[in-house]
Amino acid sequence: MAAQSGTPRCALRLVLRAGRRAFSHSQGAAAPLTAQQLAEKIRAEKQEQEKKPAEVPKDKVSRRVQELAQLTKQLQQVHPNVLAKALKNGILYQNKEIVVINKPYGLPVHGGPKVKMCITDVLPVLAKMLDGMKAEPLHLCHRLDKETTGVMVLARDEDTAHQIQQLFKTRQVEKKYWAICIGEPNPAEGLVDIPIMEKEAEGNQLHYKMTLAPNYRFSSEDGNMFKVRKHRDASVAVTQYRVLSSASSCSLLELHPVTGVKHQIRVHLAYGLGCPILGDHKYSHWNKLAPQKLPKAALKRLGLEQVKARHLPLHLHACQLTLPAKNGSEDDKIHLVCKPPLFFNRSLQRLKLEFPEIRNSEPKQ
Repeated sequence: MAAQSGTPRCALRLVLRAGRRAFSHSQGAAAPLTAQQLAEKIRAEKQEQEKKPAEVPKDKVSRRVQELAQLTKQLQQVHPNVLAKALKNGILYQNKEIVVINKPYGLPVHGGPKVKMCITDVLPVLAKMLDGMKAEPLHLCHRLDKETTGVMVLARDEDTAHQIQQLFKTRQVEKKYWAICIGEPNPAEGLVDIPIMEKEAEGNQLHYKMTLAPNYRFSSEDGNMFKVRKHRDASVAVTQYRVLSSASSCSLLELHPVTGVKHQIRVHLAYGLGCPILGDHKYSHWNKLAPQKLPKAALKRLGLEQVKARHLPLHLHACQLTLPAKNGSEDDKIHLVCKPPLFFNRSLQRLKLEFPEIRNSEPKQ
């Protein structure tokens, strides 16, 4: 019995010793990676992941959403020469003083912490493509939001840029936008004259938004309107609007912003009229950051599920801009017109919204 009981004990000791040797050997072999080796490993894994083809959705609408998301991502990664050439091919008008481009969706005007490519970065390249290697970089005359498409004016020299900027500041430039909105404003035509300011939004996540700062409020006691003291940080904001078509719980609006406050159209439509722009996830809610909630009729027409609504792009397009003539003549005004992008047109068709005809008259040289 003693010999038999001793046998498993010896075997156990041998296993434990072998395990210790194996453990100490593996620890010695797996030496800690240096910072450079770790960085190279992470880079290699990321490159391998990017090589894998993305899963293609089965339905057409999801495929178009994926294509737009990929296009927006690609715009941030292309070489400045490639982007400048694309903008050059889409030029709407040019003369000795200005160059008018069709700003694409998803391309920011200015740089920022997470911006790899913006319009400002390619202005020197675009100028050389148009006027030779000694050309002065083009200058911004105004700006559009990253998600807004349409007419954008650039100046060939600093003096011209300053003059056009003054025209915008003094409200001598006529601007017209088209927007697809959720719901229909009542009345169908009117003027929103409510000041706007930036404010911290209350909610689970700390964030800031532009919001209304009205000069008048209703009394909760008697229902009468009374004037309130103007907030010192509020800016005058005036937007004229008109419903062009309505269907599928949505509407197509023509908008004429009289002033040029940050996010003015988006705030006036969402908070002033209660009709946020289709794809405007930021201003569809106040106290939270969440995808836009769409009516069932709109989801059905668009062929989308609510969980996919987060991928909808902002449907706001700067369709026309009119610059006054230097001689003050009405006939010599420069009318700059830009057709909406493909995704905008497709949404109109799916929602059964009637689209107005675009006047394609050539601006006078």
